[in-house]
Amino acid sequence: MSAKASLRQQFRARRLALLPQAQPAIEAQARKHCPALVPPGRHLGLYWPLAGEVDLGALQALLPHQLALPAITAAPGDPAARLVYRPWRSGQALVPDGCGIPAPAGVPGAGELAPEQLGLLLVPALACDAAGIRLGYGGGWYDRLRATPGWAQVPALAVLPRGCRVERLPRDPWDAPLQGWLDEDGPVWIGAGLGC
Repeated sequence: MSAKASLRQQFRARRLALLPQAQPAIEAQARKHCPALVPPGRHLGLYWPLAGEVDLGALQALLPHQLALPAITAAPGDPAARLVYRPWRSGQALVPDGCGIPAPAGVPGAGELAPEQLGLLLVPALACDAAGIRLGYGGGWYDRLRATPGWAQVPALAVLPRGCRVERLPRDPWDAPLQGWLDEDGPVWIGAGLGC
């Protein structure tokens, strides 16, 4: 088993154990800080929470016309598969994307938001280190998206309990660091870039 695969198992269990206590505090911090971090006219890139992930659905009431959800456009392994963001409003029907995760319906190339239409991405994470390297599920979807110049400019925060933050994670050449994280203490930005 690779080092990252072993860490995924370890942090999946840790996050699951921490979530019941961490969920309310992280949700409160998101409600307090995120609306001010999304400029008018831009979207907040949220995510549909899978089991064991922090659920930030409460932001729907605060930013009802500024939310977007990610969607994988085709099945993994299909060369056309990529992660895109589509606008989403509470109550809008969702359909399984290429990975089976609920996402706004869309035709590839239509209804997709450009990077300049997003003000902040919140990205679920199993772990995150001090340099912004995120441990996810291993699909590489967010890394490939953020490797493109436009998407690299959109601020992105890992969402996770503080007990899943570490000093250093293994890093591959394709890992695209995030600008910080959101946990029970609120948003933490790496470096002097953005303020809270």
